Amino acid sequence: MSVRDGWIVLADGTRFPGVVFGHDGIAAGEAVFTTGMTGYQEVLTDPSYTGQLVTMTAPQIGNTGVNRADEESRGDRPHAKGFVVRDASTVVSNWRADESLDAYLDRHGVVALGDVDTRSLTKHIRDQGAQNAAIGSGDPEALLKAAREAPNMEGLDLVAQVTPEASYTWTESSGDWRAAGTPGVPETSGPPEKADRHVVVLDLGIKRNILRCLVDVGCKVTAVPATTSANDILALEPDGIFVSNGPGDPAAVTYTIETLKGLLGKKPIFGICLGHQLLALAAGAKTFKLKFGHRGINQPVKDLATGRVEVTSQNHGFCVDLDSLQGKATSTHVHLNDGTSEGLELQGMNAFSVQFHPEAASGPHDALYLFERFAKRIDAARG
Repeated sequence: MSVRDGWIVLADGTRFPGVVFGHDGIAAGEAVFTTGMTGYQEVLTDPSYTGQLVTMTAPQIGNTGVNRADEESRGDRPHAKGFVVRDASTVVSNWRADESLDAYLDRHGVVALGDVDTRSLTKHIRDQGAQNAAIGSGDPEALLKAAREAPNMEGLDLVAQVTPEASYTWTESSGDWRAAGTPGVPETSGPPEKADRHVVVLDLGIKRNILRCLVDVGCKVTAVPATTSANDILALEPDGIFVSNGPGDPAAVTYTIETLKGLLGKKPIFGICLGHQLLALAAGAKTFKLKFGHRGINQPVKDLATGRVEVTSQNHGFCVDLDSLQGKATSTHVHLNDGTSEGLELQGMNAFSVQFHPEAASGPHDALYLFERFAKRIDAARG
């Protein structure tokens, strides 16, 4: 692994030295951090990280390499704009590895920075808020200029960059990787339920494991681009509609908000992450940008109906304004760290959503039962 001296320079002028690995260049975008101890490949390939420089708070990254099976992007490529770590391992030791992290990032043109004091960087982002930054080798002043010229995340529609150009079908299940023993999941691995529930997925940058989880609970999946109209979706005769995760500012995705307005009350709807925010906006609520967001696989969420606390996987920088939900939807889950919105129910519309990622790629399996809940709602609606 060849390395070059480099920097991460934040838009406020703060800079941290490091060494560049992966692709040799400059990358600018929003600097964020994620607290997961594992799953760096899933982080890199999650389309929700489009336009962002992701800092891993876990210190050693790259020791298990990269493999094709753990790609979360349907395009088999990373979506993070850049990658920042403390200790980039030069040794790869895992029977599933296809290549090293360094080679993978270089092949895909992703700039990465190692030997960074990620503890100090994370504390700075936490205290000062997520902000634009640039990483790369060369003059720090040039990096500062790139950081300040990068587009702000607020008002930015990034869904257009990751949504598919055309519709597609999905049939792959979780197979041997199914989480046996989890509530709502069959006790043993093996074939999923018969796919007799037709679900149309609004693909705003969906993760592969979400699609697998829908197949696991007996869904025949047809995914469509974010710009698909409500009439065109209903013409596909779905039994249910799923609204996926995705990047950017939810308020900027006006076309999908309009689509959802035309779908509410027509079929059972389930939304995750960006899908949660868009359903709230379609109901007339508001969203806002969090100071530094929730990113990681250890985020505590409380189910307000049961009092149960679930450890969840999350990746979002925007949030639904709970006060704006009054009279429009019911809050069902809240984040235990800051009390922000983590779930909602649209009464009388047969629509529900969560801000977190129940598909657990990577992450805990506490909330996998939500896919089974969606399947049961579809069955009840079909009679």
